[in-house]
Amino acid sequence: MLLSQLSSSLPDWPKALCGAPCWQLTAQALLPAATAHDGAWLVLFGKALGTRHLSRLAALLECEGVEASLYPLGEQAGIPLLLLGTSRFSPELVQALKAQEWDIDVCHLPALPSLSEPGLLVMDMDSTAIRIECIDEIARLAGVGEQVAAVTAAAMQGKLEFADSLRSRVALLEGAPVTILDEVAANMPWMPGLQLMVDTLKRAGWKVAIASGGFTRFAGELQQALGLDAIFANALAVEGDCLSGKVSGPIVDATVKAEVLQRLAAEYGIASAQTVAVGDGANDLKMMAVAGLGIAIHAKPLVRAQAAATLNHHDLEGVLCLLSARSCREHRWNNC
Repeated sequence: MLLSQLSSSLPDWPKALCGAPCWQLTAQALLPAATAHDGAWLVLFGKALGTRHLSRLAALLECEGVEASLYPLGEQAGIPLLLLGTSRFSPELVQALKAQEWDIDVCHLPALPSLSEPGLLVMDMDSTAIRIECIDEIARLAGVGEQVAAVTAAAMQGKLEFADSLRSRVALLEGAPVTILDEVAANMPWMPGLQLMVDTLKRAGWKVAIASGGFTRFAGELQQALGLDAIFANALAVEGDCLSGKVSGPIVDATVKAEVLQRLAAEYGIASAQTVAVGDGANDLKMMAVAGLGIAIHAKPLVRAQAAATLNHHDLEGVLCLLSARSCREHRWNNC
């Protein structure tokens, strides 16, 4: 079937493609096939997903010399998704996809964790589980917002060593009343999709944890509200009713985050391939590198460039799209 003949409406696809179990994607058409590729994966998801995205992807696949098979449609959290199995994993295709602007999220991955098996997800907190950087909010209320925010931005972009940047930012908070922490905690906006993601993962038997360069005061709030299995974050030292301007104990930096993921996987008996790390900043890259799947969400350019998967158009519901995509391979078009 020529791609130009394929309906732009995804619900029409099963009827049009029910004549074969699998379909191989070429630059101009879908060709019937008895079996599907599964050497690596392509996942496309978004409310705007349609035939035009498949055609655009087909052209890139041809340029990179990668064959691909189209599995039946999937859906997660009301978001349509497509899974394609490829003949091999192509780093060049990853770069080609990231070099272009898409109005959906597109990820090419060598492997995909599955919700049908036990797993572990470790996420950053600030700008990942929640929509703010807590230290910036504390600093704003303490009257040193601009100074702290500038250091935070540089650290998240990888321009400053994280531990040093954290100490310098916390030092600016010396003398601020502890009650500021309560005010920030009471107005902490969750990242959209957080509750859905955690609830879905826990129903599937997954463990969910936070490893954050932020603070235990706020990670503890999330743990209590969401039933998280573990939290790792930094403790702000207090003198009397004020912040002392110091961090108490070892700092949770990029190396510690990676160690946390590996230690929790061993503790819970989770296979490395079933581990997922989610974050937005440079100090999340080591954690992403040791996970079975590293996912960057609304991330800085440095992180988007290096992460295996990137969520540019979705919030945490996008994580579920990626983790549910493998279920599509269990179905065939002639059984839809």
